Amino acid sequence: MDTQSLLEEIALEARGLLGGGRVADYIPELARVDPDRFGMALCRPDGEQCSAGDAEVPFSIQSISKVFTLTLALQIAGDKLWQRIGREPSGSAFNSLVQLEQEQGIPRNPFINAGALVVTDVIGSRLRDARGKLLEFMRGLCGNDGINFDEAVAQSEQSTGHRNAALAHFLRSFGNLENAPETVLDAYFHQCALAMSCIDVARAGLFLANGGVLPSTGERVIPAPMTKRINALMQVCGTYDSAGDFAYRVGLPAKSGVGGGILAVLPGHFSLCVWSPELDASGNSLAGTRALELFTMRTGLSVF
Repeated sequence: MDTQSLLEEIALEARGLLGGGRVADYIPELARVDPDRFGMALCRPDGEQCSAGDAEVPFSIQSISKVFTLTLALQIAGDKLWQRIGREPSGSAFNSLVQLEQEQGIPRNPFINAGALVVTDVIGSRLRDARGKLLEFMRGLCGNDGINFDEAVAQSEQSTGHRNAALAHFLRSFGNLENAPETVLDAYFHQCALAMSCIDVARAGLFLANGGVLPSTGERVIPAPMTKRINALMQVCGTYDSAGDFAYRVGLPAKSGVGGGILAVLPGHFSLCVWSPELDASGNSLAGTRALELFTMRTGLSVF
């Protein structure tokens, strides 16, 4: 079976799970998203692109953005970044205050919210107009100058993000935030509010499947060793506190977001994005996770 037909078959099967999860209604704007959406897109370094379902519909990428802000921060700070952030799975909720206090303001990894706030702080300290630079970076990666922040989602997060505000002030109290918490939070809420389609996200993540090089332009985004490290962090930390189960079922480095998107990559082969807004108990897309599981089962392609 060709890849296009396979994606269409998987999309049809995964849609059978719709109605079994729930959207991220703690962010009011996300509660308004149509729960019956499902999209899937795959891109290969050789230029092949396949998609199924609602793959061209923009959605709020939420924590998937953390992969790309981490890439920017590593461009800026290199391995010095790890003096301020760990590289271990958290084993706790992605917005835990308790763990941050116990570990003296050093977030366990860059994909939990506290770690992402430190990453955002690093970018803000070194780049003028950090929001604009991130948008420019993302547009370049996916080749779509039309992507933008969804201001309604950003404002929705701003008005309800009290725990994130607490995390930012906690980090500041431990000396692990250089900029004002309000400034960091504004940038963070906007990066989570990036609106992109499955096709956009799959294209943007393709450098992670190609040794750090963007295939469409030949531009080196980051050195190959850093690409390996980002993929490793996605594998062990990228799907909240169910990374072990996700690795068992899917077997691909991945980063999920509570908007219902998941970016997954297989180095040397492809970048794959799936979107379905209803989440499971861990905050990962219910139908999206199943779709990725079906894909690796039927192709035999995984890191294991």
